[in-house]
This record gives sequence, C-alpha cells and structure tokens, in this order.
Amino acid sequence: MLDYDIIVVGGGPSGLMSCVAAGERGASVLLIDKGDKLGRKLGISGGGRCNVTNAKEQDELIANIPGNGRFLYSAFQHWNNKDIMSFFEGLGIRLKEEDNGRMFPVTDKASSVVNALIGKVRELGTDIRTNSPVKSVLFENGQTAGIQLKSGEVIKSSCVIIATGGQSVPQTGSTGDGYPWAEAAGHTITELYPTEVPIVSTETFIASKELQGLSLRDVELSVWNPKGKKVIAHRGDMLFTHFGVSGPIALRCSQFIRQVQRKFEIVNVDMAIDMFPDRSQAEIEAELKERFEAEPKKSIKNVLKGMLPERMIPLLLSKSSIDSDMICSGLSRTALTSLATILKKFAFRASGTRSLKEAFVTGGGVSLKEIQPKSMESKLMPGLFFCGEILDIHGYTGGYNITAAFATGYTAGKHAAEAAAYNKN
Repeated sequence: MLDYDIIVVGGGPSGLMSCVAAGERGASVLLIDKGDKLGRKLGISGGGRCNVTNAKEQDELIANIPGNGRFLYSAFQHWNNKDIMSFFEGLGIRLKEEDNGRMFPVTDKASSVVNALIGKVRELGTDIRTNSPVKSVLFENGQTAGIQLKSGEVIKSSCVIIATGGQSVPQTGSTGDGYPWAEAAGHTITELYPTEVPIVSTETFIASKELQGLSLRDVELSVWNPKGKKVIAHRGDMLFTHFGVSGPIALRCSQFIRQVQRKFEIVNVDMAIDMFPDRSQAEIEAELKERFEAEPKKSIKNVLKGMLPERMIPLLLSKSSIDSDMICSGLSRTALTSLATILKKFAFRASGTRSLKEAFVTGGGVSLKEIQPKSMESKLMPGLFFCGEILDIHGYTGGYNITAAFATGYTAGKHAAEAAAYNKN
C-alpha cells in the first residue's frame, strides 16, 4: 500500500507550487525538505522583497530565459506569469509592477509571499516534513516507487517530484542533491556552470583597484568572440569590483563568457563598455571638440569632469595616449578621435567568472531531451517528475527564473496528480 499519491522533495518555489497543483486535484501529498525552513530561496529573492514573476508578454518572457526558455512554451499553457499574479492576488498578496516588468508584493517583504504560499500548501492538506534529508529515490520494476530517508525510513509513492534546485546559493539548501537521483533513473546531467554571476578580470586597472566601487549608469556592456563578432550586449548599470565587474548587466553577460571560452578554447574573453550607447562616435567627438574649444586653456581632465565619471578619466586618457595634464588647445585631432573611440568601446578582457556557489542561478542540469515538456515527467522513468532549477533551464534575474520554477512546478504537480489518480484506478 502506498503512503502517499505524490512525494515532493524540496521546499523551494517549484516544490511548493507543485504541492499546490497536486493538492488542488485531490492528491495526497508529502512535501519533504532536508532543512528546517521552507521557501528559503524564495525568501531572499529580489533582494529580500521577492520578485514573484515578470509581467512581460510570453515571447519576451522566454527571450529573457536564454537557457532553453523555449522548452517552457508547454508549461506556460498550464501556468504562466499571468496565472502566477492571479494566484498570489487570490491569496491576498497585492502586487505592484516595477521597472522592466518585475512584479513585487506591495509589502516589499518576501516573508509575506512565502507565508501565503506555505499557508496555501497546508490548507490543501499537504503533509510537511522538514529536517528530513532524503538518501535516494526508489525505483521498482521500471517505475518510481518512493523514497528512502537518510534515517533509513522508506516512504512509498508511485509519483515523486524532484524539486531540489541547482548548486547556486547553497546556503538555502541548493547543494545539488537531486542530480545523483536523476542519474540513478538513467538521466543525463548536462555540465553545471554559474550564470548570473560577477565577472573576473586580471586587467591592471582591476588589480590596482583604482576603479573599485565605481558604478556606471546606463551604459552598454558587451562580450566579443576572437573573430571580432559581438556575442551579446546588455544595457543598464554595472559596478567595478576588486576582482572584475558586477552589477545587473555584468551578471547578464556572465554566461556568455563561459560560452566563448568553451567554443574557442580560450581563457581571456574580450569585453567592451559603451559609455554613451545612445550616441554615435561622431556625435561624441563633436561634443568633445566643442567642450575643448570652449575652454582651450583648461586641462583636458578638468573639462571632462562634467561628462565622465571623475575616477575613470585618468584611465580613459591613458588608454587614449593623452597626457592628463595637457591643456585642451594642445590636443591633436587624432588624439580627439582616439578618445571618442574609447568612450564608445572601452575594451578589457575577462578571464572567467566567480564560482557556481556565488552565482544566482545554476546553468545546466537534467537534460531536457529526457523530459516531457507538457508534464515535466521523465521519459525514462514513469512516475518521476522534475521542476525548477534542477532542470537545464536558466534565465536572467528579474523574475524570469522564479517564473520558470513556478510554471514547471505547477505543471509537474498537476500531471503527477493525474498520473497518481490513474495508477489507483
């Protein structure tokens, strides 16, 4: 006799949402987690305010999930960002839209979202067990049979949903526990790598820390391959650090550093900053010329203070081979062009990224070729389902990853409930 219709392993966003979908369909569900608290990753998302989803239209939403986002089309038929918003509003969590479609609770407190979601799971009759690490998922006669805890206890079920997350932000419990269980069922785990992570550089100006702590606003950061082709570019804010660059657009570019390294078998990857993405080089050169001609006896560095971040001026002039103490009237046309060129393409090299443990999101995971996109069920092991970050799906920060987690979680829970009902009949 089965102990439960469904066992959900992992109490993060996808696991909790799978419990909701299964519970709504009358399945008996056990939610089990190795930690002492559910929803830990949800609780720190969005800077502790919980960015529950993104309001963008579906195609744009998927475009912001560069790691196999197209796989989610089927899941979004069951549960999409609009459904997520309606769900939380139905729980009494009023939402507000901020920049770039990000949806936050009006309370600005992740705890309100976490508590409402856990409350819904409890209301639906889900049994919850924390501090209960799972040793293995059990399979019998070519199908899922339940789980065994590290304590030795066996819990029987015909359907198991693995929602244990990836390996990023391990302090929340995401330490890759589910990968060996997936492999035991015959699944392939694609290479794991950090995404949405700060970028490392060994450039002299980074090592000297001369720009450490300097933020650049509304610039464009790009990644280039050795053939001189721009691979990706993102516009927004960034930050110089003691090890390289960080900030929103650096995090978005980070996964492409790894891609170029692997594809071309190189270590150092070319990057560039466009300080004035709305303006052409000719326009910048014209403004520089006008500024310098207006104050010919002033030093170049002083005239540039109103146009550029002051801490960056010495480096920009050095890269342009211009003496920072030179007065404006002494600047040649060639030097002027050189400076304008660098303002449009301040080039530097990245040597990699910070580690997976420091990343916001794990790239790689359970191969999607082995997962049914309409149900999140394994193609290899009946009764085994996957959802959330354990899958080879990753998006940019901004509500995209949590949307993927909720959508795959709901889809897995819905279809696991249907499979469990079928198994009983």
